[in-house]
Amino acid sequence: MRPGDRIPSEGEVSELCDVGRSTAREALKLLEQEGLVEVQRGRGRFLSSLGTLKVERPVTRFESVTEMLGALGYEVRTVVLSIAEGPPTDAEATALGVSPDTDVVRLERLRCDADDPLIYSVDTFPRDCIQGPIRHIDWTGSLNALLAANGHHLVSSAARLQAVELPADVAARFSLAGMGPWLLITETAVTHTGRRALYAADYHRGDAFAFNVVRH
Repeated sequence: MRPGDRIPSEGEVSELCDVGRSTAREALKLLEQEGLVEVQRGRGRFLSSLGTLKVERPVTRFESVTEMLGALGYEVRTVVLSIAEGPPTDAEATALGVSPDTDVVRLERLRCDADDPLIYSVDTFPRDCIQGPIRHIDWTGSLNALLAANGHHLVSSAARLQAVELPADVAARFSLAGMGPWLLITETAVTHTGRRALYAADYHRGDAFAFNVVRH
């Protein structure tokens, strides 16, 4: 399609994609919010100039690390470095909006492509988001999927990106020194109800990752 071309109506999208009209309506609304589609009253929806730009792995897309690495073609191997439950740090309590005496789970992992380390991550979430003893859970898969299975479906996050060195103690403990700057993404993710269910600090190896954004 070219800028100015008419976008199918809700009914046409519903029939074309075999979904309900409410689903089609929400999808079109998201396209409008992202600036990909513009609405002309009395005429319909049309593709905007922004809608012709394609960005691979946009930084605005909320997705789990597991999904991202799989989409990039990596053979992901997850090493669980530590898992513990207890009171939050001040930063974690603030990010999650919980009191200092609330129990949280803190998960430390290293994501690798075979034996090549790619991402070091620390994920923290309220203990009541997960049912059962933490020692009985497989922590090598997608944490987003695990939270969703427990009724906490993450839909968006507020994130900060900065280039940093890996913390010296982490680099020493796991033989990760000498790899140059890492791209740290610190984010607080919320569910559809607005609950802050995850606080994550993901260190992406600087020579292995780049993120893109459309500017308008």
